Amino acid sequence: MKIKTKLRLGFMFLFLVVIGFGTISLYHINEISIRSKIVLKDNYNSLVFVSQMRKWLDAQDGLLNDENRKNFYAALESETKNLTEAGEETAVRKLKNYADMLIGGGEAIRQNALRAVREELSRIDELNMLAIVKKNDDAQRATEKATMYLGVTAGLTFMVLFSFVVNFPGFIANPLRNLLEGIREITRKNYSQQLYFKGNDEFNELAKAFNKMARELRNWDNSNLAKLKSEKQRIETIIEQMQDGIIGLNEHQEILFMNRVALDLLQLQQDKVLGKNTSELLAHNELLGRILVEHGKDTPLKIYIDGKQSYFMVEKRAIMIPNVESQDEETLLEVSKSAGNVYILKNITQFKELDEAKTNFIATVSHELKTPLSSIKMSLKLLGDKRIGEMNNEQLQLIGHINDDSERLLKITGELLNLAQVETGNLQLNMVQVDPLEITVFAMEAVAFQATQKEIELQLVSRKKLPFINADVQKTTWVLVNFLSNALRYSTMKSKIIIQVVQINKEIEFSVKDFGKGIEEQYQKRLFDRYYQVPTDGQNKSGSGLGLAISKDFIEAENGKIWVESAIGEGSRFCFSLPLA
Repeated sequence: MKIKTKLRLGFMFLFLVVIGFGTISLYHINEISIRSKIVLKDNYNSLVFVSQMRKWLDAQDGLLNDENRKNFYAALESETKNLTEAGEETAVRKLKNYADMLIGGGEAIRQNALRAVREELSRIDELNMLAIVKKNDDAQRATEKATMYLGVTAGLTFMVLFSFVVNFPGFIANPLRNLLEGIREITRKNYSQQLYFKGNDEFNELAKAFNKMARELRNWDNSNLAKLKSEKQRIETIIEQMQDGIIGLNEHQEILFMNRVALDLLQLQQDKVLGKNTSELLAHNELLGRILVEHGKDTPLKIYIDGKQSYFMVEKRAIMIPNVESQDEETLLEVSKSAGNVYILKNITQFKELDEAKTNFIATVSHELKTPLSSIKMSLKLLGDKRIGEMNNEQLQLIGHINDDSERLLKITGELLNLAQVETGNLQLNMVQVDPLEITVFAMEAVAFQATQKEIELQLVSRKKLPFINADVQKTTWVLVNFLSNALRYSTMKSKIIIQVVQINKEIEFSVKDFGKGIEEQYQKRLFDRYYQVPTDGQNKSGSGLGLAISKDFIEAENGKIWVESAIGEGSRFCFSLPLA
C-alpha cells in the first residue's frame, strides 16, 4: 500500500471517529431534551387546568353561575383532552359527574358533590405532581446515563486519537530516522549498512535502493582500494629507485616513508623508523635534525659518506590533499589542507665540484692576468712620459683607449678574485670600529676624478658626528665606490649625485642617489645576482655583472643589509646599512 493511501486512510479514520462521537453526543442530548419537554408540557398543563377549575369553583364558594360554569367546563374539557397518567381518566370522569350534580341537586347533594369535586381535583393534582416527580427522576437518570455514555465515548475517542497521534507520526519518522542513520554510516565508509522496512510502500522501495547503493559503493571502494594499493606500490618503487634522498612525514611529524638513499645517508633502518615520530629520532640522529631545520637555505648541506664529503640541497614540499571533514553532522568542503611534508635531498656533489673547479680556474686566471695587466699599465705610463718622446694626438688617443681597457680588465680581474674568495669561503674580514664618514670620504675621493670629468656634483648629506660602526674599511669602501662608479656611469653630464649617511635606530645607512633613467621593476629583483646585467641602450659600457653581487656578499658578511630603490625617470638609490659598534 502506498504511503499516500495510508495517509488518506489514517485521516479518514480520524474523520469517522469525530463523526461517530458527534452522532452519539447529539443522540443523548436529544433524549434529554425530549424527556424534559414531557415533564414541562403534559403534566404542567394538567396542573394549570386543575388550578383554573379550582379558581372558578372557589369564585362563588362552590356556586357556579353561568359564566363560571362555562369557564369551569372549558377547563374540564381541556383536562379531558390532556389525560396522560394512569387513573387520571377515572378521576376526570368522576369530576365531571360530580360537577353535574352541583347544578341540579339540593343543598345536601350540592355540598357532597362540591366536596367530591374538590377531592377529585386534588387527586388529579396529586397524580400529575407524582408524575412530574417520577418523570423528573427518569429524566435525571437519563441525563446521568447519557453523561456516562458520553464520558465513555469521549474517553474511548481520546484514547484512539492519542494512540493515533503517538503512533502515526512514527510511521513516517521511524523510517526517515533509520534512513538518516544509514546515510551517516555510509559517510563513515561503513558500506555494510543495510535498511529493512516491512510492507510494499515507498519506504520499502527506498530501502532497496539504499541497499543497492551501499553494495555499489562497497564494490567501488574495494576496486579503488586495490587500485590505490597498486599505485602505492608503484610510487614506492619509483621513490626507492630515485637517486635523491626522500623523507616523507605526515601532519603529526611521523615518518611515512624513507627511501634507501635517505636511509644510507642517515644510517637508519627502515623497519625502525617507519611510523616513528621525528622527536624520538632527533635525540639520536643529529643529521636528521639538520635536514628538518636547514631546509630552504641556499647553503648546501655537507655530509661525509663513503669516505668523502658530499653536498646536498634540502627542499621541502608540502603534501596537499582535498579537505573533507565532518563537523556537527554537516560536511564542510575546503580547497585543500596539508597532510604532511616531503623532504628531498638533492645530491649536488658533482655540481659543487664543477663549481669549485670553475672558481679555482677563475681565481687562477684572474691572478695570472693581474701581473701582465699591471705591466701593461706601467708600460702605458712610461709611454705617456714626454721624456721618452713626443706622440701625436692619434697615438695619445690610442694609448688612452688602451689605458681605459686595461683599467676595465684590472677591475674585472679584481672582482673575479673577490668572487673567488667568497665562493671558496676564504673571504677574510678585518673588522674594526670606524667612523662612517671616514669610509664615505675615502670612496668620494676615489671617484672624484671621474666626477670632475663629467662635471657631476657629489653632494654629501650627513651629520658631522655619527656613531662608529663595526666594518671592514677596505671592503665597505669598495662597495660604496662601486655604487658611486655605477651612479657616475649612468648619470648625465653636469648632474648631481647625493651621498647620504644617516643613523636609523641601531644602524648606519649609506645611500647613493643618482638622477639617471632609473631601473625597471622587473630588473630590480635580479640586480644582485651574479653575472646579471641590466639591458642597456648601448650608451653606457656594461660591466661584468659581478660588482653588485660581490657588494651583497661583502655587506651580508658584515651582518648588514643591501637593497635598491628605483623608478623610471626618477633615478636610482642604492643603499646598504651596517649595525652600530
